[in-house]
Amino acid sequence: MKKRLMMVLLLLAAVLAGLTAQAVGENQGATAVSIETQAKPKYVFMFIGDGMSHVQINAAQILKGSNEKGNLSLKPLTFTEFPVVGLQTTFDATSFCPDSASTATSLSSGYKTHSGTIGLGIDKQMVGKTIAEQVKQQKGWKVGLVSTVTLNHATPAAYYAHVPSRNSYYDIGVQMVASGFDYFGGGAISKPDDGGRKSIYNLLLEAGYLVTDSKSQILNLTSASGKVYAQNPRLQDSGSMPYAMDMNENDVSLAQFVQKGIDVLNNPEGFFMMVESGKIDWACHANDAAAEIYDLFAFDQAIAVALDFAKAHPEETLIVVTGDHETGGMTIGYAGTGYNTALDILYNQKLSYVAFDEKFSKLQQANPTMGFNQALALVEADFGLVAPGKSTANKALVLSDLEYAKLEAAFKQAMLPAKQRDGSDQAYLLYGGYNPFSVTLTHILNNKAGIGWTSYSHTGTPVGVYAYGSGSELFSGSYDNTEVYDKLKQLTGVV
Repeated sequence: MKKRLMMVLLLLAAVLAGLTAQAVGENQGATAVSIETQAKPKYVFMFIGDGMSHVQINAAQILKGSNEKGNLSLKPLTFTEFPVVGLQTTFDATSFCPDSASTATSLSSGYKTHSGTIGLGIDKQMVGKTIAEQVKQQKGWKVGLVSTVTLNHATPAAYYAHVPSRNSYYDIGVQMVASGFDYFGGGAISKPDDGGRKSIYNLLLEAGYLVTDSKSQILNLTSASGKVYAQNPRLQDSGSMPYAMDMNENDVSLAQFVQKGIDVLNNPEGFFMMVESGKIDWACHANDAAAEIYDLFAFDQAIAVALDFAKAHPEETLIVVTGDHETGGMTIGYAGTGYNTALDILYNQKLSYVAFDEKFSKLQQANPTMGFNQALALVEADFGLVAPGKSTANKALVLSDLEYAKLEAAFKQAMLPAKQRDGSDQAYLLYGGYNPFSVTLTHILNNKAGIGWTSYSHTGTPVGVYAYGSGSELFSGSYDNTEVYDKLKQLTGVV
């Protein structure tokens, strides 16, 4: 009898324990499940495709794949073949359509904050610690930051700066120097001497950094080079690296900047490197699918460099690839083409919208009374699009009467001084504040390819997480962006 009573009591206790655990789980909602791991990586790569979600990635795979009817196929990217895939939400403390400052703060530091705020809490007073600061201070790791945009822009800044406003470029630059991080590579510094104050470049030199924009010097960097600020020899679009489709032999590629980062940071203790492809975001803001996809290809090539390193250090390296948010509301599928897509049409675009704007502006200055037909010659050369009735090898590139009318109206707006252009809500929906002619061209070409856009801004779409190497299993599942930091903190052992 006593044995039976004991068994009943034990069974009852087990049931009650299960019910209690269930209730706790329900009360906590989507609380993360902790996964035990023995992995302790000492080389960590964090790749952030700014504005990159599943559609941007899938569009790149489609363009690389086969568009042959009856034989459609995707061609995977380096990181889409990583063994671990997760999904992270991106909202911040103030918006479900967040910005790069708040989302990068969540990724780097593990807490929510306001859109536009970097490295500070919701009260804009609490100063957090970034994963980069922690591994440098607590473990003696070297730290590198690479970006295709300026190095005091929101995403890279979120790994070393703590400011109420992402627009405080000079103050962010001062904190960049004070971080003592070992390697900065890619774009320039925004407003380096704002208000006539001492240039951030001079502050870097005074702090012992090698500051260079020489391609040969950059490609010869080693671990003996000391602390480095390496800037691409050519700049475009507010001090950024040129779009990948606009690069030439004088440029240093993103992949080369990553390789040089590995060389500079190489040391027995370990390193942390954050690499941002910032112009994926900028291209999506402008609704330029071709520029976005080519920059994503360059991003993937940079990830391949890290993967080569990981294969040489298989027990010690972790690679995490993700986006901070989605930009543009990009879709594969457009109302005007129904279920049809033809992304190979994008191969007809020869340069980014920024480079086209420069060509168009020069032509406009040389001929202020330029007619629409003259502009169409430029369109045919750089986008492959031709006027109705004109023969071309690909009939899909012939403008419809509606497309022709849209482009002609945009041309007339573009020929006006900026202050005289249509400032209505309808004009914003058409042009988004960009050059009316170039943005209409990318819209037409994208739509013909079967790509649509819903915004010139960020959206609330969740983004993927792809992981490879030591401890990568922690990144599977669905979770909040703050938990990316939590997982890195657990794996690196910082407190």
